[in-house]
Amino acid sequence: MKVTEIVKNKKVLVLGLAKSGESAARLLDTLGAIVTVNDGKPFEENPTAQGLLEEGIRVVCGSHPLELLDEDFALMVKNPGIRYDNPMVEKALEKGIPVWTEVELAYLISDAPIIGITGSNGKTTTTTMIAEALNAGNKSAKLCGNIGYPASSVAQTAANDDTLVMELSSFQLMGTEVFRPNVAVITNLSANHIDYHGTYEEYVAAKWMLQRQMTEEDTIVLNFNQEEAKDLAQKTKAKVLPFSTKEVVDGAYLQDGKLYFKGEFIMDADQIGVPGTHNIENALATIAVAKLWGVDNQSIQESLSAFGGVKHRLQLVGKIKGVTFYNDSKSTNILATQKALSGFDNSKVILIAGGLDRGNEFDDLVPDLLGLKKMVILGQSAPRVQRAADKAGVPTLAAKDIADATRKAFEAAEEGDVVLLSPANASWDMYPNFEVRGDVFLQTYEELCN
Repeated sequence: MKVTEIVKNKKVLVLGLAKSGESAARLLDTLGAIVTVNDGKPFEENPTAQGLLEEGIRVVCGSHPLELLDEDFALMVKNPGIRYDNPMVEKALEKGIPVWTEVELAYLISDAPIIGITGSNGKTTTTTMIAEALNAGNKSAKLCGNIGYPASSVAQTAANDDTLVMELSSFQLMGTEVFRPNVAVITNLSANHIDYHGTYEEYVAAKWMLQRQMTEEDTIVLNFNQEEAKDLAQKTKAKVLPFSTKEVVDGAYLQDGKLYFKGEFIMDADQIGVPGTHNIENALATIAVAKLWGVDNQSIQESLSAFGGVKHRLQLVGKIKGVTFYNDSKSTNILATQKALSGFDNSKVILIAGGLDRGNEFDDLVPDLLGLKKMVILGQSAPRVQRAADKAGVPTLAAKDIADATRKAFEAAEEGDVVLLSPANASWDMYPNFEVRGDVFLQTYEELCN
């Protein structure tokens, strides 16, 4: 770990705990900062805050008092989920206090090179694929970031012969200033988190912050299936390495069912361990990064062939009486579900969809629903999802929750069919997050096995 003097003897406010806040607080304390942690959860119900206090770190719990910011803080490190219109954040910015997320700290202390991955869909799958390909090639990759392992924690133990493979959300990237990955990947761009960012343009700008400190010594991997990515390629100092499933590019590409890198055959597309056109894109991005990192073709092929998906992201769950179950609970928007459906024969798919939307209709999904065997619909958005199913001519069943939907889908299935949970909606009308929703699907699958 590099020891940076940038926060030494400076007053730093950590806003919000969870994993990233806890990691940031401890790291800042180690670096000699004078740390105050402010978390909304009451102290008596907050074991993390209790532990930090025992270590000598000041904690203020139960509310977010604006007067706290009158204490002359030099820096705020906030939980990435806290919005910039939060009164504490707004006041910090008004007072000229820099507002970071903990990935900035990770960069400042990291001895290891960084591969940073962002995008609207496929971030977690691509991040995991890259790490597995690098590890298969003996490159010692360490997963971190938005994937569940705080970057500032992993960076503390990473050596210079390791590689940090870091998933990054737009929320995390907005809290960076000098962060500079050696390689950046943007999987794709589509309208997402507009309720947080305000406009699509602001959302893209947040994603594009990934490369703002990069130079011609660095490389950015972009999806040339999207014209927007081709336009952005003209606006970076970094070397651009494209990938595409639609055309031959000077990078990684699909041609006649085969994956290539700069004219060199890597593997057949149908060898990838997870289905779907979107996973071919994820694999191509992985190939581009792995080749940059010097991984041999056999290791790339073996890692991608063995790749079984990520939990809740088109995860192959198993089979019951010849019916295959896939858990794609992470599909919280239309594009993600479109990508999931692209990997299957619709005539054999029973799709479980619905949840919490943002009042939108699902007309864009209609072409992808055509020919589905059946849909099981649930949640707050059920009437709008039902309208899309009707337009596509798909027979439907109604369900009260995921467990009920899973059972009804299995009852409607025949040998050779697929039960696919890919909701195209957020989970918050019924479940606290997509992980819990997916876990209910997995639990119900286990019950059906018995």
